[in-house]
Amino acid sequence: MIDKIRQHMVQYGPALLRIPVQLTPVSVQQKMMLDVLKQVFKESLEYGDFEFLEDRWLKVSVIDLGLHWFISYQDDQFVVTHECAHEDVSFSGYCNGFILIAARKEDPDTLFFQRRLQIEGDTELGLEVKNLMDSLDFSTLSRPLMFVLAQLAEFIQQGQQTARDHEVMHAH
Repeated sequence: MIDKIRQHMVQYGPALLRIPVQLTPVSVQQKMMLDVLKQVFKESLEYGDFEFLEDRWLKVSVIDLGLHWFISYQDDQFVVTHECAHEDVSFSGYCNGFILIAARKEDPDTLFFQRRLQIEGDTELGLEVKNLMDSLDFSTLSRPLMFVLAQLAEFIQQGQQTARDHEVMHAH
């Protein structure tokens, strides 16, 4: 019974968050995104690892939440906006997938080959973004954020496993 509830929460939870997230003012979303990016990429920013994104735009879309942001790097800092005339590369996927990537429970390549992460546009730029994601040291995140990510990822993995087990049982 608990496994079934977990499976439904993993499957339908992001849809329940869609409306509250979309009602959050864009300025608040942008500030939160900028704060997270600065924290996650602190070392990379210090080393100038984002020069490849200078005056170029990355679009990140969380499909099931109906969210998207455009991210660039200008004057040695991140720029996050909700509107952009043209993105150079686009990463789109589902909330659960992005959580699993952030918690280091899934690799972007795996999600890409399973078609749960789409990368479109400038292939070279997309590869640079993906490689930077792969090289991140998530231990630099605050303890509360690491804890929340780890718990969410574990919950998602258990819900997905329950769904797979259920499919296997009904296939026989």
